[in-house]
Amino acid sequence: MKLSTLVAGGLLWLGVAAAPARAESPKTYQVTGPVLEVTDGTITVQKGKEKWQLARDKDTKSSGDVKVGDKVTIEYTMTAKNVESKGSAPKAAKTK
Repeated sequence: MKLSTLVAGGLLWLGVAAAPARAESPKTYQVTGPVLEVTDGTITVQKGKEKWQLARDKDTKSSGDVKVGDKVTIEYTMTAKNVESKGSAPKAAKTK
């Protein structure tokens, strides 16, 4: 085997071994409707007959000053705040 092939293979292996692990990105969703309320920490949008209240913080990007009555489209992700495990579900008994 040629030395150049061994060196190239070794560099490729080092590149793969040194590659950082990538976290899976959560799925994004959208909601569109008129703004009902805006606070420092939330924005409430009417979607059909439902009111959607979404949290916002310093990292929330906005294309301008959002105010009540504006029609907006909000892109969001779902984030778990607490997970309580109840154990595994009992297996159903086999019937004859």
